[in-house]
Amino acid sequence: MTLIKSISGIRGTIGGKVGDNLTPVDAVKFASAYGTWLKSYSNKEKLIVVIGRDARISGPMIHNLVVNTLIGLGIDVIDLGLSTTPTVEIAVPLEQADGGIILTASHNPKQWNALKLLNEKGEFLSGAEGAKILDIAEREAFDFSDVDNLGEITSNDAFMDIHIDEVLNMPLVDVEAVKAAKFKVVVDGVNSSGGIIIPRLLELMGVEVVKLYCEPNGHFPHNPEPLKEHLTDISGLVIKENAHLGIVVDPDVDRLAFISEDGEMFGEEYTLVAVADYVLSRTPGNTVSNMSSSRALRDVTIKHGGKYEASAVGEVNVVELMKKNNAIIGGEGNGGIIYPESHYGRDSIVGAALFLTHLAYKKMKVSELRASYPEYYMSKNKIELTPQIDVDAILEAMTEKYKMEEISTIDGVKIDFADNWVHLRKSNTEPIIRIYTEASSQEKADDLALRIIDEIKAVAGI
Repeated sequence: MTLIKSISGIRGTIGGKVGDNLTPVDAVKFASAYGTWLKSYSNKEKLIVVIGRDARISGPMIHNLVVNTLIGLGIDVIDLGLSTTPTVEIAVPLEQADGGIILTASHNPKQWNALKLLNEKGEFLSGAEGAKILDIAEREAFDFSDVDNLGEITSNDAFMDIHIDEVLNMPLVDVEAVKAAKFKVVVDGVNSSGGIIIPRLLELMGVEVVKLYCEPNGHFPHNPEPLKEHLTDISGLVIKENAHLGIVVDPDVDRLAFISEDGEMFGEEYTLVAVADYVLSRTPGNTVSNMSSSRALRDVTIKHGGKYEASAVGEVNVVELMKKNNAIIGGEGNGGIIYPESHYGRDSIVGAALFLTHLAYKKMKVSELRASYPEYYMSKNKIELTPQIDVDAILEAMTEKYKMEEISTIDGVKIDFADNWVHLRKSNTEPIIRIYTEASSQEKADDLALRIIDEIKAVAGI
């Protein structure tokens, strides 16, 4: 079963049986539930929803199903066509729309697709709102419009350019400094919409661009999650081209990773760290990331006189805490930059422009910039338990065991030691505990993970 329903949307593999995979019936059902909820939530006579998609092969099919379902509900659609997640997010308020849907399975392989749902601010829905949509879908409580009250479609393919213009006009983006630096950059767009928008942004900043996998045909040439083991091609090309750096995005362009001039990964965790370092150096303030992100952001924030706080995992939780703390930058350790000066969503276009400005001002190699930050290493593991084992009881036992340490239980259990940390999170769908650790060396991070795994097994009696 590969149909995953959650408060943030619906995600699954294309084909198969209704209710088991993301079939046309499931796409229509969930789009109907969102539109029905939006009509109740907005309490307006006529609604507008912005729709955009990434380049995956199933995109046109899912796109047509979702658009026409909304029209059947009497909702007008502004169709951006091929787009990015952050582009749709900025388009919703600019168009004074009532919501938005992004058709993308983010970093999942090509057989996946998904509907990501936005409110009138262009931000992801809250847990309570998402739960209402799931309930409507379950009950199939839809009421479609008659023939005289169907919605209408308006196409607008200009929003990627509008997005770029907004980024280039931000006060902390210095186009002239980047032009003067004469950067040469290799871009891996994983054959999706990032292959359009990132090169276009860089060229307007005077960067010489070498394109790799920038044809938006949906045939992903490698696993689209921007991790080291998937990026050997760009690492080699950066060296071959004698480029200053490589830029990698996922299919919907909300995750950003860099390759140093020596072909080594800058580190997804350090994308946010580097951009925050620049932003904080110009506009001091507070930061937020989730509990499973690197401690390096905390260190950089303190260096600039700000306050750092960690949220529960999930973009909506990061955004909520950012607003509460008036954070000027935040995000996630998976390469997600959230810069409220632009909007409250992960945005690789914003991140790339700020990073290049930072690099131009620093006048150093990318590897040297990376070496200037606190050195932390992460280990990510999981332990599978039998269904009979009480996972909550295990987490409570670990909390009691380490009660003298700094502990947070807002999202599983996070134990902060003096020199390292461990974050334990249970799966909502299977008896699994995910174990994230971070320390000053890979060996120490791995050793801490192994120790915690042994302790969990002892508590569970396995």
